Amino acid sequence: MKAIVDKDTCIGCGLCPAISPEVFDMQDDGKAGVIVDEVPSGSEDSAKEAESSCPVNAISVE
Repeated sequence: MKAIVDKDTCIGCGLCPAISPEVFDMQDDGKAGVIVDEVPSGSEDSAKEAESSCPVNAISVE
């Protein structure tokens, strides 16, 4: 399972790293980023929750 952040859409609200810090963090550009190549086992639910919580739908988890 992979997580992707669309940097053009991201508004840097910080919800995704608050929900799933093992997958997302805030980057130097003020926007969210993915910090893993694959979503770790056991973190799938929080990654999907971050995806559904994003106010601008900038996250996809596949």
